[in-house]
Amino acid sequence: MEWDWDFAWSIMPTLLAGFRITLIATFLGAIVAAVLGLVFAILRRSSNRWLSRGTSFVVEFIRGTPLLVQLYFIFYVLPDLGLRLPALMAGVIGMGLHYATYAAEVYRSGIESVPRGQWEAARATNLTTRQTWLHVILPQAVPPMIPAMANYLLAMFKETPLLSAITVLELMNQAKSVANSSYRYVEPMTLVGVMFLIVSLLSVIALRWLERRYGRVSQ
Repeated sequence: MEWDWDFAWSIMPTLLAGFRITLIATFLGAIVAAVLGLVFAILRRSSNRWLSRGTSFVVEFIRGTPLLVQLYFIFYVLPDLGLRLPALMAGVIGMGLHYATYAAEVYRSGIESVPRGQWEAARATNLTTRQTWLHVILPQAVPPMIPAMANYLLAMFKETPLLSAITVLELMNQAKSVANSSYRYVEPMTLVGVMFLIVSLLSVIALRWLERRYGRVSQ
């Protein structure tokens, strides 16, 4: 099958619309993962044994099951239990929850890298738990985490095609729709691959810069 430039250009608006949804899903999923991952990390450090162990079980369970299964459960099973979510919201929650378990490990590593003396100094100055976390621990723990978190953000972006399984009109779903209606697969699939490749290459460059900048902070 020969490459048809006219057809390729004609389908670009549709693919770009899907690409926009892909970026939105990645951005919102990353926010969910970052916030929920921090919650998981803090709860796993709780002095309450049941809370700590319960959180650890939830984290390991989510991390040990495929993201696609989790997406199917959220979108197709929860409605049977009375909770129906729009496709994009279900995808964002699914990806955010899944990657929150990995972000939790990154947070844990960063938090444990803060010298114990910083905790003791915070207690000695009568800082509250909230003040200790916001003004002492997190400002020191977060910078070394940034390269690893950026890496997971890129991984999340590359897994957004899974959202097509729950009818989200992201890039891959739009490409499949175009291909199925036109019976031409070369152009849409190639363009999808190029779009993902360009973003991935730019992300790798940014990641290398983050590693050089924040890697020195942690040394």
